Amino acid sequence: MSYSISKKFAGMKPSATREILKVTSQPGMIAFAGGSPAVDAFPCEEVKTLANEILNEDPVSALVYGVSEGYQPLRDTVKKWLKERENVGGDGDTVLITAGGTQVMDLASRVLASEGDTVICEEPSFVGSLNCFRSHGFKLKGVPIDDDGMNIEKLEEVIKANPDAKFIYTIPNFQNPGGTTLSLEKRKKMYELAKENNLVIVEDNPYGNLRVAGEDVPAIKSFDTEGIVVYAGSFSKILAPGIRVAYAVVPNKMAPAFTIAKQVSDVHTGVINQMIISRWFDEYDVNAHIEEIKKIYRKKLNLMCDALDEYCKDFITYVRPEGGLFIWAKLPDNVDMISYVKRLLDFKVAVVPGSSFMIDDTAPCQYIRLNFSTPSDENIVKGVKIMGEVAKEFIK
Repeated sequence: MSYSISKKFAGMKPSATREILKVTSQPGMIAFAGGSPAVDAFPCEEVKTLANEILNEDPVSALVYGVSEGYQPLRDTVKKWLKERENVGGDGDTVLITAGGTQVMDLASRVLASEGDTVICEEPSFVGSLNCFRSHGFKLKGVPIDDDGMNIEKLEEVIKANPDAKFIYTIPNFQNPGGTTLSLEKRKKMYELAKENNLVIVEDNPYGNLRVAGEDVPAIKSFDTEGIVVYAGSFSKILAPGIRVAYAVVPNKMAPAFTIAKQVSDVHTGVINQMIISRWFDEYDVNAHIEEIKKIYRKKLNLMCDALDEYCKDFITYVRPEGGLFIWAKLPDNVDMISYVKRLLDFKVAVVPGSSFMIDDTAPCQYIRLNFSTPSDENIVKGVKIMGEVAKEFIK
């Protein structure tokens, strides 16, 4: 029997991050390559209690088909919580519940653009979103990031060169992988450029609740008066990623199309998972939980940065992020990044090559992405020390 793969998927590569995670399961491997929250941040006992309550009191409601837009009590809770916490969403917006944050990117792709259209992205950017856009046959145009987020002058140039572009994709808070935060001034300029050029902004904010230093910056969606911003958030980083529940705040005029796209994609998000989160808000103090887990990430971030400063100061440069889960580390220009990554694996330290996050992953790249949330504190120090020892081979 012979068969062929569709043109859109035939040339696609698996996510480098997901592939590297297969290696991290090896005994003794120190995984700086993941993106999962710290396991001690999971409210396991709370989830067990909530799941038992639901299945004991009303199991049928948790196990039947659900509404495509999402479990209504959770939609109402998310809408109220976002308005109070971030001033996101209003009468002109609809909240939809999705199966993870990446599904928001898939739904936005289905609704906002067609095969062959251009999408503007930060470069580097989250490989999961890049692959999602590639799978829809989009042309990707990258805009470099500065220490304070996307370079707005370059964005303007890319917009002028691509008048057919459909939307701008941005991770404004603790960008993955760059760790940068888009300044308020740049957020306002991006919004004005989008408005002037009939572009939608897809604002992906999975890490915004994990700020451990500095001041919060208003979401782009918070000053969206024109209905041109699609806002994505997730419970993966503040509850648990395995539950696969996220949300999108979309302008009302787009909501029917997003609902149809959701129906086509998977009908609805798992009802029991939505009910767990809805009750989590009802029975526990979610904002207090966020403040507690931020203490975990503040400690881990500072621990990794201090270790890099001690063991890799002559080899790695980086900008200390104010939150999130990642550090974007630059190697010297004369070092072959891939060779360094492979050599670290020999010493059971796994990092992600920075090229994985570029639009052209074959172009030269001097960066690696480091995750500080997944490894233990002991392994953070041990792994960075190994990075410094291996670096000596390349310095020579």
